[in-house]
Amino acid sequence: MIDNIPLPATDDPIDSEYWKGTLKSKLLLQCCRRCGRKRFPPRPMCPDCQHADHTWEEVSGRGRIWSFTAPQSPLLPAFEALKPYVTALVQLEEDPSLRIVGPVLYEPRGNIQGVEASRVYIGQKVSVTFKDYSEDVAMPCWVLQSDN
Repeated sequence: MIDNIPLPATDDPIDSEYWKGTLKSKLLLQCCRRCGRKRFPPRPMCPDCQHADHTWEEVSGRGRIWSFTAPQSPLLPAFEALKPYVTALVQLEEDPSLRIVGPVLYEPRGNIQGVEASRVYIGQKVSVTFKDYSEDVAMPCWVLQSDN
């Protein structure tokens, strides 16, 4: 766990199922019951057909890096202690228009600190893993995959 970082509320009815899933190492996305479109981030209604009814579906957690950054100082003090690290915006395999941000790791449940930006590139394959930040918050992180 990382001390003193701002954490999301996990009890909002719009996205509480997402957070429950992360605690079980599952990446869940809302799926519209009318048009079937998956969406992220969670929201009250489908952006395509404006239908409010939805389900939650588990996705593979595989994707490709769409963009990334290696944050530099000045950072919030809690994040300063983690440098160097890389954060990526990942487009999901199931729908490349869906993108989720998270830190990059070399191995599942690995250390955020020490990932070198020179080893990360646009289009690189990744898979999701989860890191616990508190009793009710687990966040998605992205593990670099070989191109084989």
